[in-house]
Amino acid sequence: MAEAGSGTVERLVELGFSQYEARAYIGLLGNPPMTGYALANETGIPQPKVYETLRRLARKGVAIAIEGEPLRFVAVPPTQVLTQLDTSFRRRLADAEVSLMREAGDAGQQMRAFEAMSDWPAIERRAIELLDDANRHVYMSINCDTKAFLEPVARADERGVATDILHFGKEELPVEHGRSIRHVTTDGVVYRHHQARHLAVVADSTKVLWALAPGGRDWQAVYADDGLLAAAVKGYIRHDMYVQQISHDFGDQLEACYGPGLEQLAGSSRDGAAERRAVAKADSAVSSRTRTRKRAQTA
Repeated sequence: MAEAGSGTVERLVELGFSQYEARAYIGLLGNPPMTGYALANETGIPQPKVYETLRRLARKGVAIAIEGEPLRFVAVPPTQVLTQLDTSFRRRLADAEVSLMREAGDAGQQMRAFEAMSDWPAIERRAIELLDDANRHVYMSINCDTKAFLEPVARADERGVATDILHFGKEELPVEHGRSIRHVTTDGVVYRHHQARHLAVVADSTKVLWALAPGGRDWQAVYADDGLLAAAVKGYIRHDMYVQQISHDFGDQLEACYGPGLEQLAGSSRDGAAERRAVAKADSAVSSRTRTRKRAQTA
């Protein structure tokens, strides 16, 4: 057999052929019907093995036996063989899926596999990978050093990927396709010494990275190609962005009602009277500004 066929033999072996079967099929290709004796001379398959090998090929449907004296064999065209292999593989894959699901039992008790990371360079690399592989939309919430992400964000933006970013620091991550919003409520006194850091990235609603460092350095992260987790993290980022947009637009009113940094919003110790006073103060501030605008418009 020609040396050039050796790579094809290995590929057929990977598809379930034995070495002799692969060599016999390749030996038959492009030739008129051949006897086992002629094929043995062509391929180097031992003569005691060649007819047994040809009969197996006939049973698999990749060779056809032509009755006569002597018996001859011809190869089935490769396109037909590949179609048969594809159909057989899909059938066996479906059977395996049914069997595995039966063994797994209740689907509600199945485990989801996430990749865990605790090394910041690895977390940073995975976040950059998500940005570079994104095709449609990225959501990102970043409360850590943004320098490493400036170029990856710019690359995604140049590809036309819609990138919505919520950043907690002073340094912006500008984008044209999407929006970049600063988390202004953390400017309040309550969060002035807050050390927690986080990074959240969702790419194309499927791949997701969530990383958290409660003390500022001790990072823990999970990564998954999982639509369910991606939906949860994306929802968290979008909700936070909505709140920050409201804070951008109505910061004075919110601060009058809930205090600097909106710290009273999460508190449970305010009594009803204090709450009513805060709301009244906010209403008064809004009314005052409204009257000022109207006077300016009529002046």
